[in-house]
Amino acid sequence: MKKLPSILTILIFSIGFISGITFINDFSKNYKGEEINQKLNIKFNFPTILLNNLKVIFLMLVGSITFGFSTFINLIFNGFNVGVLIGSTFQTNESLKLITALILPHGIFEIPAMLISAVAGFKIPYEVIQYLRDKKEKPITEDDIKEFLKLALISIILIVIAAFIEVYITPEIANYLLT
Repeated sequence: MKKLPSILTILIFSIGFISGITFINDFSKNYKGEEINQKLNIKFNFPTILLNNLKVIFLMLVGSITFGFSTFINLIFNGFNVGVLIGSTFQTNESLKLITALILPHGIFEIPAMLISAVAGFKIPYEVIQYLRDKKEKPITEDDIKEFLKLALISIILIVIAAFIEVYITPEIANYLLT
């Protein structure tokens, strides 16, 4: 795997993450103590969580045909959301235990799945650019396609594991740690 798609993925996600933390800090200053966290009407069942997470993975992978655009937008958006989530938890003086209980169990699979799918989404555009710069003989090789498919499969497997953990294990860990 070439390094540039990986570096680009981490950089873009980090920009979104830092923006999310910055946004929530600015937001909390403007609303002086008012409730920051709002209840979301999300059904926490396996099919719903899995479908939602697979949509994110799919949009990252579609970057391979949108020349990285959908991957870029979704990395910024998801990095921002993670930043807002973590930043709002600190702004409401929730404990680190809460963050750990609610994010870490499934997040250790979900975030890497998202980042791996983003690397895959940038892979094909990167290879085409290399071809246009006369760094390759063919725009896309069989090895490029195999690597894209391998990354896509790994991200899908990880996201299925993450959804399972988010629905069936994270609530148990959260209840245990928070009681």
